[in-house]
Amino acid sequence: MKTLVLGLGNPILSDDSVGIKAAQEIGKRLNNPQITVAETSAAGLSLLDSIAGYDKAIIIDAVQTKNGKAGQIYRMGPEDFSYTKRFSSPHQINLITALEVGKMLGLVMPQKITIFAVEAKNVTNFGEQCTPKVEQAIPKVVEMVLQELNAENP
Repeated sequence: MKTLVLGLGNPILSDDSVGIKAAQEIGKRLNNPQITVAETSAAGLSLLDSIAGYDKAIIIDAVQTKNGKAGQIYRMGPEDFSYTKRFSSPHQINLITALEVGKMLGLVMPQKITIFAVEAKNVTNFGEQCTPKVEQAIPKVVEMVLQELNAENP
């Protein structure tokens, strides 16, 4: 089974880099030819280039929820998101809608997608460092992803 671990984010927007930093650490610790570890700042339809052709995808990203606490980690699937297929610009497409568009285009999309989202405090200020609580969450989310991979690829 071809698996992708994909860290999303912007490396110069503080906590938005959490997915990229986690993916970098996972990449240092894995040595399995069936698992690709990558990172991207892409969004919307551009994500299709990264995820098409894999059987399974684990995505790591920052998230901001209404009542979340910085550093909190959520394990989710596509079904946990609401989305719309209506959009006026390809830049407005979220991950879940991009996956649906990929399927409609006949692309081979992952059959199983797991999303690890880390509650971010600051995704607007320029900076290469995460805020302290988000920085502390990186080793935890790395371990969660590695456990998920080990359970499926013993």
